[in-house]
Amino acid sequence: MAKATRLTLVCHGATPAVRTGAFPADEALEPGETQRAQAIAGHLRHAHRVLTSPALRARQTADALGLESIVDAALAEIDYGRWAGQAFTAVHDAQPDDVADWMHNPVSAPHGGESIHDFLVRIADWMRSHLNDGGHTIVVTHASIVRAAVLSALQAPDTAFWRIDVEPLSCIEMSSDGVRWMLRAAACLPPRAAGILP
Repeated sequence: MAKATRLTLVCHGATPAVRTGAFPADEALEPGETQRAQAIAGHLRHAHRVLTSPALRARQTADALGLESIVDAALAEIDYGRWAGQAFTAVHDAQPDDVADWMHNPVSAPHGGESIHDFLVRIADWMRSHLNDGGHTIVVTHASIVRAAVLSALQAPDTAFWRIDVEPLSCIEMSSDGVRWMLRAAACLPPRAAGILP
């Protein structure tokens, strides 16, 4: 009999790249995001294990949530290659055909990093390898990982990647029957100060 397995995916807090629309590099959380994370800490269920991306912003979010985490390299952000740290608009202005190809062709990787397809395969493999973990695992990671996990659970096509919006500090829950992952619920975000857009 399969073990009951529950997975909570938590997107890390906002960073300057999130706020300015840049391809992320390894950067710290924005001021105030630690307090926002602390506001949801008490709403997370007890976990048997906590995993985090190697990225600083994910590790800082786990710390702010009061979680003692283990870094899992398989949960790393998609590799944006030469575009990492650059503003999306600047890259688009300089390389409009490459950006269009990357966004519409999942096997394209004009930045020299990871294609969307290869990234989705990586996360689907990770999801399969954790079907029978048993207990509850919290994963503090990236919006791209949350999107990929949802696509994997729903067996949706690669082209659906851009149709999922994941905000900083949002949570998704899944459960496994040992054969497949099922989407359980989406958790609420902590409140923002009035007039500040996510």
